[in-house]
Amino acid sequence: MKNKGSYPSEVYLNGEWMPPQEATVSVFDRGFMFGDGIYEVTPFYRGKPFHLQEHLERLRYCLAQIKIPFDITILEPLMFEALSRAGLTEKDAAVYIQISRGTAPRTHYFPDDIKPTFLMYAFPVQLENFQQKRWKVLVSEDFRWQRCDIKSTALLANTMSNEEAITGGYDENLLVREGCFTEGSHSTAFFVVDGMIYTRPEGPLILSGITRKVVLEICRDLGISYEEVAFPVVRVSEVDEIFLTGTTTQITTVGSLHYEGEEIFRSQKGEITARLQEEFERRTRK
Repeated sequence: MKNKGSYPSEVYLNGEWMPPQEATVSVFDRGFMFGDGIYEVTPFYRGKPFHLQEHLERLRYCLAQIKIPFDITILEPLMFEALSRAGLTEKDAAVYIQISRGTAPRTHYFPDDIKPTFLMYAFPVQLENFQQKRWKVLVSEDFRWQRCDIKSTALLANTMSNEEAITGGYDENLLVREGCFTEGSHSTAFFVVDGMIYTRPEGPLILSGITRKVVLEICRDLGISYEEVAFPVVRVSEVDEIFLTGTTTQITTVGSLHYEGEEIFRSQKGEITARLQEEFERRTRK
C-alpha cells in the first residue's frame, strides 16, 4: 500500500505563517495553471543543513532560467524558522520551497510585473539506515522534456514514471534516452565497472544533483576513479554495482534492474558503494 504522507502543521505562504488548510492561492496562479514554478528541497541532519548554499544556488539558477524574479537572500533565516516552528531543530527533516511566477490572467507568454507566489514548510524525513536499503528498480524510456536541469514544479512525466514503478512493485524508475541511462524519476544514477564509477555528465537531460556533487567530491577524496559519461543499457552485463543518489535517497544500493519484463542486473557485490555510504554518513552525522 502506498504511503499517503502527511500535511505539515504550518506553512509559510507569501509572508505569513498559517495552518495548511488556510493556505490558498488563486485559480489563476500560474503554478496551478501551467506548472510555471520552481521548487527546492533541502535536508537537515538533526537540525544541521546539508550543503545549504548549494541548494540555494541551484534554486537561484532555476529561477533565472525561467525568468522569475525573486530575492533568495531572504530564505536562509526563514528555513531555520520553519524548522523551529515545526519542532524539528534537533531531528532529521527537510525544508520544501516552491516559487511560482504568480497570479495573472491566463496567457502562454510570461506576464509583466506580477508578484511570485512563495510557499515554504518543514517536514520530518527518515534519513537513517539508508545503507540497508536494496532497491528493486524498473527501467523505462525517458519521455520527459529537454530541460531536466530546471527543477520545475511541472513534474507530470516524473510522477507518471514513478507511479509506473511503485504500482509495479518497484522502488524507483531508472530512465533511458537513446539507449543510455539518464537518471531516475527522482534520483541520480551511478554505475560501477571494475572499480570505475560512471555517471552521466551534467547537462539539460539531468538535474544537477547536490548529493551527486558530494559523491563525486568523496570519490576524489578517497581516490576512487570516476568518469562522467552517458552509460549505455547494453553495458549493464559488465556492471558490478549500481547506486542511486538524491536529497532523501542519499546513497541507496540498487539490488536489481528490470527492463522490458526481464531482470537485467542483480547486485553481486558492493564494496565501492559501501565505502561511499560510510563516508557520506560520516560527513552528514559529524
